[in-house]
Amino acid sequence: MDQNWVYFAGLYDSKFEAYCAVMWVEADERIRGSSTPSEVQVYQTRRGKFGVRFRPAKVAYQALR
Repeated sequence: MDQNWVYFAGLYDSKFEAYCAVMWVEADERIRGSSTPSEVQVYQTRRGKFGVRFRPAKVAYQALR
């Protein structure tokens, strides 16, 4: 089964800001008690902004369906 990406709200001017958001996403998953995302990436848009996307862990992904 192919898992879809979940895009974190907001775009950032620098890669550093996006990496800070990555840390926030990972920490939020741990705080809520769910499993950490299976993969987290920083991506760059065509206009030069940076964003964060992640793939939920299989257990969390199946619960959303």
